[in-house]
Amino acid sequence: MGSAATDGGARWWEIRLFRGMIDDVKRRAPYYWSDWADAWDYRVVPATVYMYFANILPALAFSLDMFEKTHQSYGVNEVLLASVLGAVVFSLFAAQPLVIVGVTGPITVFNYTVYDIISPHGTPYLAFMCWIGIWSLIMHWILAITNACNGLTYVTRFSCDIFGFYVAFIYLQKGIQVLTRQWGFAGETSAYLSIMVALLVLMSAWICGELGNSNLFQRYVRKFLEDYGTPLTIVFFTGFVHIGHMRDVEVATLPTSKAFYPTADRGWLVHFWDIDVGDVFLAIPFAVLLTILFYFDHNVSSLIAQGTEFPLRKPAGFHWDLWLLGLTTFIAGILGIPFPNGLIPQAPFHTTALCVTRNVADEDDTNKGKTVRITDHVVEQRVSNLAQGLLTLGTMSGPLLIVLHLIPQGVMAGLFFVMGVQALQGNGITQKLIFLAQDRHLTSPSSPLKSLERRSAIWAFVILELVGFGGTFAITQTIAAIGFPVIILFLIPVRSFLLPRWFTEKELSVLDGPTASPFTMESVGGVYGGATPPQEEDTSNRHSGSGSVSIRSNGVMAPVTVDLGSSSEIPIENDLEMGNYEKQARWRRNHGESQ
Repeated sequence: MGSAATDGGARWWEIRLFRGMIDDVKRRAPYYWSDWADAWDYRVVPATVYMYFANILPALAFSLDMFEKTHQSYGVNEVLLASVLGAVVFSLFAAQPLVIVGVTGPITVFNYTVYDIISPHGTPYLAFMCWIGIWSLIMHWILAITNACNGLTYVTRFSCDIFGFYVAFIYLQKGIQVLTRQWGFAGETSAYLSIMVALLVLMSAWICGELGNSNLFQRYVRKFLEDYGTPLTIVFFTGFVHIGHMRDVEVATLPTSKAFYPTADRGWLVHFWDIDVGDVFLAIPFAVLLTILFYFDHNVSSLIAQGTEFPLRKPAGFHWDLWLLGLTTFIAGILGIPFPNGLIPQAPFHTTALCVTRNVADEDDTNKGKTVRITDHVVEQRVSNLAQGLLTLGTMSGPLLIVLHLIPQGVMAGLFFVMGVQALQGNGITQKLIFLAQDRHLTSPSSPLKSLERRSAIWAFVILELVGFGGTFAITQTIAAIGFPVIILFLIPVRSFLLPRWFTEKELSVLDGPTASPFTMESVGGVYGGATPPQEEDTSNRHSGSGSVSIRSNGVMAPVTVDLGSSSEIPIENDLEMGNYEKQARWRRNHGESQ
């Protein structure tokens, strides 16, 4: 097993305080102004619109869950403000602004589980949550200062795929729960209408995505459906329930409150001093679990958003971002709102929405004459994250809260299904299961999994992933749900110490792999089993000449080498999508500048 490279003559037991944060800032600071200038690109518009809907609607459905299970402690405005807090802070100050920060399914489970534990004892819930946030701030900052994010070196696709699979099923479960509640809210007819609407939302959004990746219609039609299909689906089916006899059916909608005010009769400042001293210290173990959850959840969402399939040019900064996450956790506790952190699958969806793609000839012998779409570059900027956060803030206004109140809960359930299905489609576990279900004689010879001699190794690896998912999902269905972050964290040593005993090095290289590229992992010392690229390497023109683009195939990352030096002969799919990076790269190529 390899390990991350270390600086100079440092010993493994030496902790160089603040070193990771300082290096993160030094690496990213030179790109700060370009993060704003590079936003002058068409891809920012659909990315902003898509992330606004993909972030706000699941968050609102989570607010409905917490509204009922925390005795109205958290409602729509609290969840919206938490999303705004994460978006504004991370878009302005984070080392990696592509990560979407908001209210997640795991933190929803954490919040109402804490309520179930402490409410019978008469402990004030919001004050207790505030102290969890205060203690968690201290723990986040200790981890950031002591460079604890270097442990991400050992986080591979194995852990990320299991966690992504778990989050996808949380979305599907929440969608089903929203629908099952309809029988108690408005009766049988309303429940069946909600089920129909939810399934139609799922089908419509899925069809739009498939058409966007097909060769049907003109290019601009496909791109429009891919970029705006899901938001328009939500808008259409919100009005759909008012057509014909359906308007006579009472459907449950999202409960809202007064604009810019908390759901409960209180101020925005939590009276965290009105709590027993014993409860202050009782919050410490809960803060430990929250810190473990955020350390893994946020960093994994950041890793997946910077996955090897995305040709990123700007450096990451995990230590600095963890420090920021501690700050937002503290602020959220003081305000009495849910703790925001990195979102899966929204974070990688955001990066995907910012990808500029090109078509190249498929070199697979079975697909001669056909083209394959690869990612040319990603529009790395801060505006789309900030813009969707400001749109969310505007949603807290009176007129837009009225509009939100019109959205049927069946539509929100459908969006849960859309997010869950999309997350499953791109998950490595799903791709491996599809490979195993295929006729081996008709499987493409270029599939990396085809190169493995032991098919049983694939089955064993997938079964281990499903066991990890099953354990995580099962514990969240019990009163012990508060401890599920420990199960998630346990996956890292399982991958590092146990799997190398059961699988050969070649098998692990195909079945698993680093989540992000060595360039991205410079912030934490390199990738697991690999060396760290030189720190002095000029990364400003990364991928502007020639390079390798990774494409996910059957759950593994297969490198596709593309000579971008001749890309002037390969048209960008849409010149409006060509940002400053591509213009600069073309200028360098045309003027013979060395890369």
